[in-house]
Amino acid sequence: MSNGAEVVRLTAWVHGRVQGVGFRWSTRAKALELGLVGWARNARDGRVEVVAEGTRQLCGELLRYLQSGDTPGQVTTVVEQWAGAKGGLTGFAER
Repeated sequence: MSNGAEVVRLTAWVHGRVQGVGFRWSTRAKALELGLVGWARNARDGRVEVVAEGTRQLCGELLRYLQSGDTPGQVTTVVEQWAGAKGGLTGFAER
């Protein structure tokens, strides 16, 4: 990420049948493959919240994966929010 590309934070709330199906694990695997840092965690309302930092291009690739239908479970909607990177993240965790 030292190529001068803008580093951003993507927060995505994934709706559908996404808890208890390996969704966070697959999200972590994809994020690590892309070289992103952040985390994925189950929300009390049944969604999965994903926070990832990296270049806009790589975060966009993760977002497209979340929306693709190639994830475990069944995604009905992904609500995204973009912001500047906050930093302080290492690795990609399942919370």
